[in-house]
Amino acid sequence: MKSAITIDVEDWFHVCGWDDEPHGETLQRRVLPNIERILSLLAEFDVRATFFVLGSVAAEEPSLVPLIVSGGHEIASHGYSHRLVSPLGPEEFRDEIRRTGDILGQQAGRMPVGFRAPQWSLRQTDSWAFEILCNEGYRYDSSLNPLPFVGDRSGHRFPYEIRTAAGKILEIPPMVTSFPTGNLPTAGGWGFRFFPLRMIAATVRSYNRAGNPAVFYLHPREMEADGPRLPMSSLRSFAVYGARREAGTRLRYLLERFRFTTLEQMVESWESV
Repeated sequence: MKSAITIDVEDWFHVCGWDDEPHGETLQRRVLPNIERILSLLAEFDVRATFFVLGSVAAEEPSLVPLIVSGGHEIASHGYSHRLVSPLGPEEFRDEIRRTGDILGQQAGRMPVGFRAPQWSLRQTDSWAFEILCNEGYRYDSSLNPLPFVGDRSGHRFPYEIRTAAGKILEIPPMVTSFPTGNLPTAGGWGFRFFPLRMIAATVRSYNRAGNPAVFYLHPREMEADGPRLPMSSLRSFAVYGARREAGTRLRYLLERFRFTTLEQMVESWESV
């Protein structure tokens, strides 16, 4: 059973709910060099990953998507503005999906078929959003992170179909570790850099034994232990950035021990059954 490494391609200052984007000398765009670090590591192990690209980043860094595609990786959509989906509403959400799809399609040579909402801002009850995704040709979503505080706590841990008036779409949620107090975010973000590696590896094996993929997620900013940070409270800073350690060594640990593929290839295998 193969699992998946996914990358949310956004810059260090793309934090939902943070309206004061840095300007001038404080902007320090860091996405390109950090993506290069990730691509180098993936190439070392001959692994293909799925990159959920923010439309605004692709527009501002036009060399980024072609660079990712040249490594044989999948390009998927992360929306355009990094705004939460639910407050956007149907019209703005559809506009963002189309705008991002046009940019990524032109840069990658093919339209994206996968979507991930910023900050897991979709719920199973947002039927209108899944209907729009189906209408726009999307085959899968990876937004319903089954977490108690950020995500959809009622969501399933393993892939499942969501049916809409426009058709069906496959939901592929990120991996979580079951715990008596609730699911733990061991697949990405602060949790991936905080929880013991043996615990994370054991969760991957439990997923794979059950015939399910373990889906990890990484942000480019996590490749820099001493990268720039937005000024925010200690609690929120930990939730956004986690421990002050880079994720590259942990990513290497996974690449050395498990097999990985893209989410699109998972969908094709699912549909062929």
